[in-house]
Amino acid sequence: MRRPPSIPTTAAVLAAVFTTAFAAAGCSGTGGSGPSAAPSGPFPVTVGDVTVDRQPQKIVSLSATATETLFAIGAGPQVVAVDDQSNYPPDAPKTDLSGIKPNAEAIAAKNPDLVVISNDTNKIADQLAKLKIHTYLAPAATTLDEAYAEIKDLGTLTGHTSEADDTVTRMRSDIAKLTADVAPRARKLTYFHELDPTLYSATSKTFIGSIYALFGLENVADAADTTGSGYPQLSSEALIKANPDLIFLADTRCCQQSVGTLKARPGFADVTAVRDGRVIELDDDIASRWGPRIVDLARAVSDAIAAVPAE
Repeated sequence: MRRPPSIPTTAAVLAAVFTTAFAAAGCSGTGGSGPSAAPSGPFPVTVGDVTVDRQPQKIVSLSATATETLFAIGAGPQVVAVDDQSNYPPDAPKTDLSGIKPNAEAIAAKNPDLVVISNDTNKIADQLAKLKIHTYLAPAATTLDEAYAEIKDLGTLTGHTSEADDTVTRMRSDIAKLTADVAPRARKLTYFHELDPTLYSATSKTFIGSIYALFGLENVADAADTTGSGYPQLSSEALIKANPDLIFLADTRCCQQSVGTLKARPGFADVTAVRDGRVIELDDDIASRWGPRIVDLARAVSDAIAAVPAE
């Protein structure tokens, strides 16, 4: 998904964050997402390379997505500290811990029996292992199945297997219904997903792009991805020429973008999405995480499509 909200939306930083997050999926010795090695039941349990002897009672989450997931599956009371980007749910125990620049001593000071990270910056997992602290790596998902697997693995590690299974079942059901309710069209609708005002976007091969693809939308950013990064930058001229039917703004909070600011950009008033009132202002956080609120994003996409008259 998109960068954590606190990171500036420059080309170099944007690419680095996503590359690090996705590459982290291949790290070893830290758990990672994927099939659990132990079925539901009493502890000990094993997920990847992480074996937890007893139910964790002091969890530290350095991932905003993981924080949302932990609370959604009933593990919230076990969470003693979350990073400075974990702003949902509002009652999560937010601290000045950083998931971007993690500090092993600061983390250890919370006396955790399980730490959840989304990327292994500065080999923080190895640092924590030396302190005998279990660390689970929950990297940025690239598919819905990966997102579901992480939710289930967190359920296993925290003793909330059934709640995690129920959460995934509801998500699958809700998303399936939303996509099934979209009426077929003679022509595919096109869209642009804006990550920041400099027109960085996400292509169809990214996690966010896969959500739009579920609804049969065509991504105008795909042609601009000449390097295969998944996060190309379009020029204003290119976007105006592409003339998307829908524009989704995922920079309303970080960058204060809105329908009004879009209309004020030179040449944008004549873009179909702008002219016809099809600019959707998303919540940055929901559009940048891969936890249970994916359903909310899918619903926003479904509603936007439903509002476009059939040709």
